[in-house]
Amino acid sequence: MTGAAVVVEGLRVGLAGSPLAIVEEIDFEIAASEVLGLVGESGSGKTTVGLALLGHCRRGAEITAGRIMIGDIEILRADPAALRAARGRIVAYVPQDPGTALNPALRVGEQLEEMLAAHLPEMNAAARRTRLLEMLEEVRLPATAALLRRFAHQFSGGQQQRLALAMAFACRPRLIVLDEPTTGLDVSTQAHVLRTVRELCRAHGVAALYVSHDLAVVAELAHRVVVMYAGRIVEQGAGRDVFTAARHPYTERLLRAIPDPARRRSVVGIPGHAPSVARRPSGCAFAPRCDRATELCRQTFPPVTTLPNGQRLRCWHAGDGAAHGLSEKGEEATLEVGPALLSMRGLDASYGDFTVLQAVELEVRTGECLALVGESGSGKTTLARCIAGLHHHYTQPVVFRGRPLGRAVGERDQDARRRIQYVFQNPYASLNPRRTVGEAIARPLRLFFDLGRGSLARRVAGALEKVSLPAALAGRYPDQLSGGERQRVAIARALAAEPDLLVCDEITSALDVSVQAAIMELLAGLRGSTGLSLLFVTHNLALIRTIADRVAVMSAGRIVEIGATEAIFGTPQADYTRELLTNTPGLPTAA
Repeated sequence: MTGAAVVVEGLRVGLAGSPLAIVEEIDFEIAASEVLGLVGESGSGKTTVGLALLGHCRRGAEITAGRIMIGDIEILRADPAALRAARGRIVAYVPQDPGTALNPALRVGEQLEEMLAAHLPEMNAAARRTRLLEMLEEVRLPATAALLRRFAHQFSGGQQQRLALAMAFACRPRLIVLDEPTTGLDVSTQAHVLRTVRELCRAHGVAALYVSHDLAVVAELAHRVVVMYAGRIVEQGAGRDVFTAARHPYTERLLRAIPDPARRRSVVGIPGHAPSVARRPSGCAFAPRCDRATELCRQTFPPVTTLPNGQRLRCWHAGDGAAHGLSEKGEEATLEVGPALLSMRGLDASYGDFTVLQAVELEVRTGECLALVGESGSGKTTLARCIAGLHHHYTQPVVFRGRPLGRAVGERDQDARRRIQYVFQNPYASLNPRRTVGEAIARPLRLFFDLGRGSLARRVAGALEKVSLPAALAGRYPDQLSGGERQRVAIARALAAEPDLLVCDEITSALDVSVQAAIMELLAGLRGSTGLSLLFVTHNLALIRTIADRVAVMSAGRIVEIGATEAIFGTPQADYTRELLTNTPGLPTAA
């Protein structure tokens, strides 16, 4: 990692026709073969910076200042034709959702070959074919003609992401920008993808910018880390220094919000909200949320301070000598649980002739959080949908509060529908784009409660506040929100019905760590105050140790291990469970 392959100086991206800046004063370098992690909350400007490295902005934004050098090419001065040629060959991009990178109407072989033909026209057909098979081997997919004839929908999410990586590395670019490429993947698949990124960067001397809100993943992969808040870099340095001795109060609070797979402890969210582009103060933008802020912090944005170890930060308290690592976090109290609220014995479920679940025995107790974990395709979501009445092709009844439930949701009475609420993994699909946030949350309130207009508005505002969203968002539509904000709206909608059992299907996969911590605190508080029970479907094992009382591990449609959380993490009995724990990233071990 000698010499800078990528240099970014004074980058500023503003709103078109406005003096407001989305990101500004962005300076960093990336060496060949180095992975630079870019972290921060939703709305901090991470993706804006990542897209700027391709010379691209989202609609309504424009690059107004700065310099981006990738090798000897100055991206911001390139004409449109040169920029089109550079994208893919000099700098490549891997999006968060591989479905947006793969054309569903083309076979994957055609898409991979199209990338080579567009950017490496000097290669003949035989050379392109050889490179195609080489690309598949590099991302650990079978290098066969049969695979190249398949369409994108015939691959799992992890396989789709590896195909997107193959496309990005096809032309051996100098820089690859990875925008949350492992969000939504189970820990085993995530480990494969991260290993692939690391090996490809090392093998081909490619610099990588890894954009993520998952600090544990960044700690596992990145050599250096850049922390952004409200459009500016607030701290950067070597991963070991940033994760074990954070100097900026914002970085410190991010670390306190990260669950720890090594031990059970509470995660602490960051109070308040990051300011919008139009409301950023003249001083330090983090000052309203910082417990060390002074009047100087509120009035003047701090200059860059460079520490002896090379760590750089912008904080007026940089010289106070305080280094904030992972030691300041307390243990989480265990909540009392009651008798069985929901149970099933010997449940099988199928899609047509294909059996998905086999002989599942499970119970969720009153006030308990039961975590359901396993790789993609293990049957977790199918089981959750059976409980919610969204999948009705199953044997043996689901018993709730001592009574068998109707198989389909339409066969259940209104009280049963209110008492079991479901939060979906994908907030983009679960919210009606034609309804405002307020209308979405008001719908279950109107359905289950007799409320006047004033009471309805207050309940909507209260539901938003519970999930750390301002009441003003009630008038917005889903497309005006970030992914994390949409998921919080979906959670608020479910909680508005005042359920007994909340089925959470990967609800934190799209959330940054501070919001995730706030949601965990919220759910823990509701469990303590209302006796809410949770079925928490997730692949985030570190998060499980934070919130769950018991864990059920699923593989190939069966529960292979179930027990108390500490027993599962401390002395797992199944080989499958041990493999999942081994693949789970965590800050202490990574650091």
